[in-house]
Amino acid sequence: MRPRFQTLVPSLLFVMAFWAMHISCKPDKNTTTVTKVTKCVTCANGGNCVNDTCVCPAGYEGTSCETVARQKFVGNWSVSEKGSITEAAQYPVSISPGTLITDVLIENFYNYFSTPIRASVQGDTIFIPNQRYEGKTVFGIGYIYSSVTYGQYGAINMAYEIVDSATGITNDFGYNSAVDHSSVSAWNK
Repeated sequence: MRPRFQTLVPSLLFVMAFWAMHISCKPDKNTTTVTKVTKCVTCANGGNCVNDTCVCPAGYEGTSCETVARQKFVGNWSVSEKGSITEAAQYPVSISPGTLITDVLIENFYNYFSTPIRASVQGDTIFIPNQRYEGKTVFGIGYIYSSVTYGQYGAINMAYEIVDSATGITNDFGYNSAVDHSSVSAWNK
């Protein structure tokens, strides 16, 4: 039994070494040696390295989860919009960080609300959940993008609706454009 054990152990070690090398190592094309591949050495802010890529927790992005996603939304914006029942208007809004890492607050929303509107950010998208303030209900979604005129993350297309609680009349800003042919609200830094 002992000789069989002695031949079995080296074979098992060879198989285990080959398996480990196959999973965690890739051949270097410039040499004949095998080198370890470590694309994500450290993922910041609680990110996890999966298949050589950092998977970031909610609120963070970047190669190493080093960037707070909402930061690109934070700042002062100039709004240009025309609603489905209102004339063209221009006014300022400001976006500031909220309590949670994914939350933001939008001040002077619709050039009407004195209470900041709550929203959350996921990647390049800002979500305004259904909320009611000052006799009106608001909800919507927006997408931030880079433009030649306003630079990196200098523009947002915001689609939203304002519903008057007393009358039920809806002012649409591109949220339901298939029905009322309204346009999104354009925000620029």
